[in-house]
This record gives sequence, structure tokens and C-alpha cells, in this order.
Amino acid sequence: MSNPELDVVEFLLTTDIYTDRRDLDPDDLPPAYRAVFWTDGEIERPLSATNTTASEATGVERPWAAVSGLMFTDRDDFSGSISFTDRDLAEEWFLDRVDADRIGRNPVLAAAYGEDFGVDYETAHATNRPARADRAFIDAMLEEAFDTDDEDDEEMLDLVDVRAPAEVETTLNDLVLTPDQEGEIQKIVKAIEHRDYLARIGLREIGKLLFVGPPGTGKTSVARALAHDLDLPFVEVKLSMITSQYLGETAKNVEKVFEVAKRLSPCILFMDEFDFVAKTRSSDEHAAIKRAVNTLLKSIDEISLIQDEVLLIGATNHPDQLDSAAWRRFDEIVNFPKPDHGMRADILRIVTRQMDIVDFDPGTLADMTEGLTGSDLRLVLREAVLEALTEERTTLTQQDLEDAIKDFEERDNLKNMDMMDGDHDTLVAGGDFSGDSEGEAASDGGHAHDHDHDD
Repeated sequence: MSNPELDVVEFLLTTDIYTDRRDLDPDDLPPAYRAVFWTDGEIERPLSATNTTASEATGVERPWAAVSGLMFTDRDDFSGSISFTDRDLAEEWFLDRVDADRIGRNPVLAAAYGEDFGVDYETAHATNRPARADRAFIDAMLEEAFDTDDEDDEEMLDLVDVRAPAEVETTLNDLVLTPDQEGEIQKIVKAIEHRDYLARIGLREIGKLLFVGPPGTGKTSVARALAHDLDLPFVEVKLSMITSQYLGETAKNVEKVFEVAKRLSPCILFMDEFDFVAKTRSSDEHAAIKRAVNTLLKSIDEISLIQDEVLLIGATNHPDQLDSAAWRRFDEIVNFPKPDHGMRADILRIVTRQMDIVDFDPGTLADMTEGLTGSDLRLVLREAVLEALTEERTTLTQQDLEDAIKDFEERDNLKNMDMMDGDHDTLVAGGDFSGDSEGEAASDGGHAHDHDHDD
């Protein structure tokens, strides 16, 4: 349980210690503390602990009221600053009331008091989210690199969606993954951790993944979850946007997308709709657009996880449309099939964790939802919840969910009436992946699926 008094004193101690110790840097400040001190992409000393900064950093609504009864605190009514009248007494009071876990979660405190609690500063520093992953830092880097008053730069920034890891709500624990996909993710995590070793042995062709699978199977969600869990900025671009009439020199803008990624590195660069590359190369598109695609392929060749600290992930709903030039840009192919029975049941369990459902039987629901994607299952649950709300109920029943499945299938049948000649052989988890001859390596790659609604 949160202790407002303790939380505010910790904030005050942290600001004091950080101000005094020049060997500490922004990576040592807990992210919530950093957020209130960024100015133009920098955190300058001295840090000022005020009623406002303390409230924003700790979540305590009235910080001064929380600590005003302590004999070692004072407040300047004019500036609003909160300070210690006796730092030694404050430290003694605080250290008598905290444990090693709390000290270990704050690298500044670990540097000052870690030895007394058996806490290693280096470990605390390594597990703290780095400053480069903060929104304020990302915005400052973009402002430094690109002129938002320049029309070309503004168009380029419209091309990409940059998210701080804290802005990604989905984590890998929220997703249903096959063993194969878990293996691929683990390999990438290890490659990021051991970049120096891989560079030393000359293994640089690693860290370019292609996610393939039908819409709604979670390609975007897995990429974003990786960014969240690895504390990496997430740079997303939809390749079809390079044909937008609002973009100027498309090839130049493609180059700038990679420049953004390198500026924000280490980061994840996610390129959606990768089949657009093959479509453009095989069509009679305008020469400027073809130049842009050629620039894209060249940029992919030149970027590296090992050298540039950029993990490149491409995604496509149509692997059959990719040509050899696209396939050979990636060292791993990760399949996102429609979920099998067991995965559907797991997805339903995860998505309903916060719901109150009477007689909930995910196995039966999985029997009824063959062929549905994770995105479809979320839509089913949304419909069941909304239908119950129309009856003023927040508790659902198994029957509510079964009825929602039937309604979804009816709507889906109507939607697909004009698609009866389409492909009915969509992959399901556990099946084999086959595609272009250049993609045969996919049989050795990972399989993946999640319950989220992206893609």
C-alpha cells in the first residue's frame, strides 16, 4: 500500500542526492521523477522539489500536507519548494522505514545507501527504464533533428508514428504465443543483450524480421509489446503512405524514416504493409514511387541491429505477393496464423481476466469459434459486454458469449458474401507455412499469435 509520507520523503531525498552527485545521470532517476524535470530534452541540476513536481512524480495529491508534520521538513510559501531542515534526520527517518526492494527500485538511492541494504547500484541502474525511452527525450531528439516549420520535414514526420515504450499498453504477457514464436522472441532479446559479442565475431546479419499472417492475428501487437518489454522507442510506418499525394520527395522521406530510427536507437522500426513493395516493383507506378521503393530496399540492406541498434520488423497480410527482393531482406520469417483451439481458449481466458462471467467455459467457446482471429474474439466479447449493458448488467453469462458468437458469425457471413471466391485455405496454428520459394526458410521460423485487435 502506498505511504504518502514515505513517497514524498523519497522524492525529496532523490532530488537532493541527484543534485549533489555529479556521477549520476538521468538514467538513474526513476522514470516518474524524470518526467517532471525534462526541459528541452535535458534534465538540469539543481532539481527543484516543489508541491507541483512532488505531486506529479509521486501521485500524492497534497505532498506538503503529507510531510508538513515531520520535524525535518519546510516549505517556501513564495516558490512552493519543499526542503529538509535537517537532511541527516530525514535520512535516518527514511532508512528506518524502507527495505532493500524499495532502495533497489531507485538507482539514486541505491548509489547512496545500497551498501547498507545489500543492494547493488549497477543492478538497480540496469533495471531502471533508460531516459532515451522517455517521451520527452524522444520529442527533443525529433525536434533537434527535424524542423517542424519545414514542409518536407513536417510531411516526413506525418509518415511515422513514434511511441515511447510507456505509451504501449500491451505487454508480451498479455499475448498468447506459440512455443515457436516465444523462441524467436527469446533469440532477438538475447541478440540485443549481446550486440557487442555478435559484432566481435562478425555476425551482423541478424535483427530483420518479417511477420506474415492474416489480418487480426497480432503482428502489430507483438511488435509493440516487444518495444514495451524491452524499453525501446517504437517507430511505425505504413509503406503505402509513401504514395500519398501530400508527400513531396518520397525517396527522401523514406531515407528520413531510417534517419529517425537511427536517431532514436536503440529502437524498433516497424514497417507495415510490406507487400506494397512487391506490388510497386511489378507495376507501372510513377518513377518517383519506384525510386522510393528502391531507396527503401537499399536502406533496409544498410541498417543493422548490431551496428545501428535498430530492430527492423516488416509485416504483411499477403506473403504470396512478395517477390524475391523482399524475402531476402529478412533473416527470420515469423508466421502469425489464425489461432487453433487451445490458443483461442487461452485468448478468451486472458481477455476476460477483468470480467465477471457466470459458468464461464472457454473450451466450449473455442469449439464454437473455429477460424476466428484474436481480433475477432475481442469483437465477440465487446458485443457480449455491450448487449449485457443494455440490460443494465455488468455480470455476463456463458450464454451471453455464445449468443455473441452466433451474432458475429451472421454479420461475418453477410460481410463475406461478395468474397466467396477468395482463399479458404488460411493457415491455422500448428499448420505448415508455405509461400514464395524465397520464403521456404519460414518453415524454420517462428509462429505467433495474440489476442489483440491490431493488424
